[in-house]
Amino acid sequence: MVNRLLICCLVLSVVSVAGPLHAQEIRHSFFIAGPTFTGIIEEDGSEGWNSGRPAARDGFVLPNGNLLITWGDEVKEFTPAKEVVFHYRKSPENKELGTAQRLENGNTLITELGNKPRLLEVSSTGEIVVECPLQPETNNAHMQTRMARKLPNGNYLVPHLLAFQVKEYTPAGEVVRVIKTDLEELGGRAAENWPFTAILLDDNQVLVNLTHGNKTAIFDAQGKVVWKVSNDDFPGNPFDDPCGAQRLPNGNTIICSYHAPKGIKIFEVTPDKQIVWTYTGPHRAHEVQILTTNGQALPQPPLK
Repeated sequence: MVNRLLICCLVLSVVSVAGPLHAQEIRHSFFIAGPTFTGIIEEDGSEGWNSGRPAARDGFVLPNGNLLITWGDEVKEFTPAKEVVFHYRKSPENKELGTAQRLENGNTLITELGNKPRLLEVSSTGEIVVECPLQPETNNAHMQTRMARKLPNGNYLVPHLLAFQVKEYTPAGEVVRVIKTDLEELGGRAAENWPFTAILLDDNQVLVNLTHGNKTAIFDAQGKVVWKVSNDDFPGNPFDDPCGAQRLPNGNTIICSYHAPKGIKIFEVTPDKQIVWTYTGPHRAHEVQILTTNGQALPQPPLK
């Protein structure tokens, strides 16, 4: 077993669209929450940890080495030895869970989808201490929301796929900011730019993965697009339903191509739109967390 599950990487080829990088210059370890595998891939390509259960929605490797994982019906925190130390099961009135994030206060942020879409903060003892009603603008539970995250100001950033909007909520459920993803410069609503992952960056900018639109965009505080990348920028169409994402400390962005049946399933793109690392192994990724780069652990918490 790897030390704290954090020293584990996969040696992979580098795909450089335009640049001097060579194979194996970048090696990442990473956690995958995916349809067929949920666990950690090591540097040598082996499985460092396997949850034993596929079809996970979201997940984090926590600073203490435990793993927090969301499935459609429950959230569990495991020790490396697979002892369950936190467990939350969805409420009967809702159909599925979306995401989970461990917060600085020790609570776990969880989204429930269905007849009563809501965002919850659940204490370590399983008590609901915050309940924030959501406004997804659809009754399709599976499409109501995905990667909700708590912000430093105490609010929550929630992508709503079929509403074509990322909304910022107060804990009381008031919407105080809306980022629209059906803008004409992104192809309009016909492009199906469903927001899946929304990550707060510096200067109140937000990075958003747009699933069926097969692109990633960064919006400024006023909702204007300041950067975007898509299959138009690369040969081989690496975007295939981008779901999970992560902003790395070096400014690069990790993107999951969830629907890719083969080829590139995860890739790293620079701000000047060069792909410098890819994962082409057997496991598709719904969500991802890069743990180390060339043996060096990334700082916590991750921007994902």
